[in-house]
Amino acid sequence: MEAALGDPAVLSDRKRYLELTREYAFLKKLDSAYVMWELAVDDGTDPELIAQSERELMEALVPPDPLDERNAVMEIRAGTGGEEAGLFAADLERMYARYAESRGWKVSRMSEGFFTVMGPGAYGDLRFEGGTHRVQRVPVTETQGRIHTSAATVVVFPEADESDELEIPDKDIRIDLFCAGGAGGQHVNKTESAVRMTHLPTGLVATCQDERSQQRNREKCYATLKARILDLRRREEAARVGADRQEMVGSGDRSEKIRTYNFPQNRLTDHRINLTVYALDRIIDGDLGEIISALKSHFTLAKIAKI
Repeated sequence: MEAALGDPAVLSDRKRYLELTREYAFLKKLDSAYVMWELAVDDGTDPELIAQSERELMEALVPPDPLDERNAVMEIRAGTGGEEAGLFAADLERMYARYAESRGWKVSRMSEGFFTVMGPGAYGDLRFEGGTHRVQRVPVTETQGRIHTSAATVVVFPEADESDELEIPDKDIRIDLFCAGGAGGQHVNKTESAVRMTHLPTGLVATCQDERSQQRNREKCYATLKARILDLRRREEAARVGADRQEMVGSGDRSEKIRTYNFPQNRLTDHRINLTVYALDRIIDGDLGEIISALKSHFTLAKIAKI
């Protein structure tokens, strides 16, 4: 594999090079896990270490989803709870932005509550964030000190890239231009920079208004629309394959309540893996590493069990 990655013919073929790079990373991780397991077994004095290294080796044997290395497109919508739900949705957006910053990734914002996290492995880390997030806290407008419950929905899907080979015919897209400050129509002045694209066959919509250049907004909007179409196709395919396959890929139902953020008790609970952590102040500030690691391990072990 190392020899192939040094081959000029491979270096000049971007698609092939990326495929080999992913496979090489998988093999290196597997090799490292095997060495650690072998050392633990040869030593034989620490049963707990042997069990842990065996579990890590089993996890390393599962080939990664190639989508995991892609950028993650995220959309956060306020749910039940009125103004408090909107504030919570904004808190979640900041949480993910700060997590991305801690990983050295960039965040490209399309519009309020809609953004792309750009960095290697972004989708692999954030794919399990999709679902309904519930918050319990005393709103700043609450004079009686009562705890209110509200919710926000998070949608996560991988960004499209050239390997998807998806081209959308012009006739299938309606483009609306409008002022970045508010809604508009199709026939407004072309100096308006905000762009909304609608995929007519599916009704899927993408909007971008955070760039000053209309052309840049068009490019980002088109890329997001492609990602939405591909995500729809993948979910339809998962539904056809059946519930077992959906569980293996860890797609999850977007309407499912996955997590509760209890501010008075400084407690976060992820209901899918029965994980409770009393460090909500750190987590809401972007310290998601422990939660993401536990989720990835859980769903990887679920894959192993199915296999």
